[in-house]
Amino acid sequence: MQLQRDAHFLCSEPRMDTQLVDRLVLQLNRIYPQILSDKEAHKFRSLSMPTKVRLTELLKHLHGKGEEACHEFYRGLHIHAEDIYWSLPTRVRQRGPMFFLSCFSFVFGVAMLYYYGGETCRMSVETYLFPQQNFLLSFENQFLHIS
Repeated sequence: MQLQRDAHFLCSEPRMDTQLVDRLVLQLNRIYPQILSDKEAHKFRSLSMPTKVRLTELLKHLHGKGEEACHEFYRGLHIHAEDIYWSLPTRVRQRGPMFFLSCFSFVFGVAMLYYYGGETCRMSVETYLFPQQNFLLSFENQFLHIS
């Protein structure tokens, strides 16, 4: 589940302070009391426990409640702390070595096609890679033929 992958990041994120955790708990309690009851909200807002412990317990509780509860937590996080939401590990697109290898292979293939492909192949590659330039060249050729 997505929340399990993000839990470590959220618990170690310094921007997840007491006020933000309280806002998230209040939103879940007020808008979705079936996800977080008054008693549970009071427990997660208790200042007797450190914020990180309360956040860890909240994430475990939401995970136990199911997918809808997790979705509403993310929605609240997006509303109250958009910068944290967009820096979650599941939101950041991870491009591993295969991505770079495939990009390099594509560029290498186009370069080989351009270099060894001959004039007709070169024109098709140029048309694909530089459509604006070819449009201007064809426009110039038409203008020169008219005059």
